[in-house]
Amino acid sequence: MVADPVRYSPDIEQVSSGEDGTIEQLNQTFNKILTTVAKDSGHAVRSVHAKAHGILEGTMTVAPGLAPELAQGLFTKPGEHKVYMRLSTNAGDILPDAISLPRGLALKVLDVEGERLPGAEGTTQNFIMVNGKVFQAKTAEKFLGSLKMLAGTTDRAEGLKVAASTVLRGVNTALQTVGVESTTIAGLGGAPNVDPLGETYYSITPFRYGDYVAKFSVAPIAPGLTALTGREIDASGRPDAIRETVRSEMRDIVGEWEFRVQLCRDLERQPVEDPTVEWNEDEAPFQRVATIRVRPQDSWDPTRVQAVDEEMRFSVWTGLAAHRPLGNINRARNAPYEYSAAFRERFNGCPLHEPAGQS
Repeated sequence: MVADPVRYSPDIEQVSSGEDGTIEQLNQTFNKILTTVAKDSGHAVRSVHAKAHGILEGTMTVAPGLAPELAQGLFTKPGEHKVYMRLSTNAGDILPDAISLPRGLALKVLDVEGERLPGAEGTTQNFIMVNGKVFQAKTAEKFLGSLKMLAGTTDRAEGLKVAASTVLRGVNTALQTVGVESTTIAGLGGAPNVDPLGETYYSITPFRYGDYVAKFSVAPIAPGLTALTGREIDASGRPDAIRETVRSEMRDIVGEWEFRVQLCRDLERQPVEDPTVEWNEDEAPFQRVATIRVRPQDSWDPTRVQAVDEEMRFSVWTGLAAHRPLGNINRARNAPYEYSAAFRERFNGCPLHEPAGQS
């Protein structure tokens, strides 16, 4: 029997005394990544998930008749919202696709009514997800150590990275055959080089869900997408193989995904402050609250790429107070995301903005 969902209250978060210092060091490390890439390429990109593989435009339909615990925040009432979807990989520099890394999905939902988070401009709700269920570090302090190592390799020795990625993919495959998943190896280039259109994405970190607490997920349900689940892309000699593949596929695919919510039902077994713990779906099942539909389109349309990839930012702190990011990792994401966006805006001379539905 599934337990009742846990009610949200501010005291479910445990803020440590050293978080401000860690966040400042994260800013400094992200600055190293940003400035290195901008100096080498002449163009500033995001400090994480820099390389996009597709930009999609579609519609989110909030389901009618949701149970009260699901009808929260953005999903309080049924209706349609224009959305943008950005498919990416997680490095902070633009790498050839033979270096296989975890996939990312950034989702921007337009024209969302309600009280905003502090400093959240516009009327959009942003969700950022990856194709994995847990984060590689328990705290921002531990993540900082990994980030410093990656910052030291930014824009260096692409050939070595490609070779290392091939080896690490083999190691990860061997581990998977005995039931072991390594987020560390995947993050270093050992992730399967899968088609991003067939993947299921997870928020990994928890969020306020109105009166409750939840994690989020976006899962493909259209046959044209589920047929791609787990399919690997051969990127040998093709630095933009993923982008080319997605572009070819989206010319004919009618895309449909379900947006799912996983309500926290036990703070001990589904902790807020430790994103390395997977929330067991038997105890805390995912439930559909909306559907995202995307028509066949050019996923690398130059006008849309300019508008979304260059002129917009995605942040978990852009949205409703009802979906406040929770936990140490989410608290540590706020300032670096703002810093990264401001750096891009300043270096490129291109103002960033939050769109409206009719744009």
